[in-house]
Amino acid sequence: MEELTLTTPALLFSAISLIMLAYTNRFLAYASVIRNLHAIYLERKEASLLRQINNLKKRLNLTKFMQIFGISSLLFCVVSMFLIYIHLNLAAIWVFGFALILLIISLALLIKEIQISTEALKHHIADIEEHFEKK
Repeated sequence: MEELTLTTPALLFSAISLIMLAYTNRFLAYASVIRNLHAIYLERKEASLLRQINNLKKRLNLTKFMQIFGISSLLFCVVSMFLIYIHLNLAAIWVFGFALILLIISLALLIKEIQISTEALKHHIADIEEHFEKK
């Protein structure tokens, strides 16, 4: 097996940073939509708004865990770099492997969140199509 060097975990920094930026943008978009839906719900208490809010709650929770696993992955990359620096190479390899597993979990949660988002949009499209069929 090839030796783990400081550059290997460092390569993930830019990738994880970009992923975290995307996750943060999703979080901010959800926060904005939830605030708007909250204001609308206070005006007219419709069941469809509650369904949307519940859907967003699930997606927000998934995004939280995506961020936690992504940040944890970055943290363990830094720890593995430190272990390489102090010449604990075997420990560094295991810690870096764990960082990769955390990143995989974060990305798997992203896939699940995208599936939920897609289903929510399909419901909106169905509502629009139903509205046009009535006319």
